[in-house]
Amino acid sequence: MRLSKARIAPLTDAEFTDEQKVALAPMGARIINIFRTLAHAPKALTRFQQWGAYVLSKRNSLPEREREIVILRTGYLCKSGYEWTQHVVIGKRSGLTDEEIARIKKGAEAGWSAADAALMRASDELHKDQFISNTTWAELGKHFDQKQCMDVVFTAGQYTQVSMFLNTFGVQLDAGQTLDPDLKGF
Repeated sequence: MRLSKARIAPLTDAEFTDEQKVALAPMGARIINIFRTLAHAPKALTRFQQWGAYVLSKRNSLPEREREIVILRTGYLCKSGYEWTQHVVIGKRSGLTDEEIARIKKGAEAGWSAADAALMRASDELHKDQFISNTTWAELGKHFDQKQCMDVVFTAGQYTQVSMFLNTFGVQLDAGQTLDPDLKGF
């Protein structure tokens, strides 16, 4: 975690305005800290949810497991302890094993299939240069169609932005969560 305490405190249920309640309604009964924090800007939260809903839905043409590889690699590269913690759980539900999740931290050369390594390289290049090289783009194209390749960029971009929010605002883990030791002290 970049910060040991929140710069922008997550709102409690008692603090929600009517506008914030409307923005948070799609979350249901369990509202996690990211949304409690973003509720300080309810109009932004509403728009953020719309794009995020695309990235995390079946409209994103990447299979769930592959989408989570991109999200986890991006979150790890951004040193976002909150993002990593949330998506480890989602990644496991999407078919990633504990061993694969541990290897995501090591990158493309950590014994991945060619398709998974291409996802890692694309995530790394987008993080470093905001661009996927011709070589990596061609490799992605061997395993994924054009729309899926676009969704790799959309997914990495979304979770880079999310990591910026989380890191800068100091969003802390939700109750019962434990920070990965590799993400302490950033």
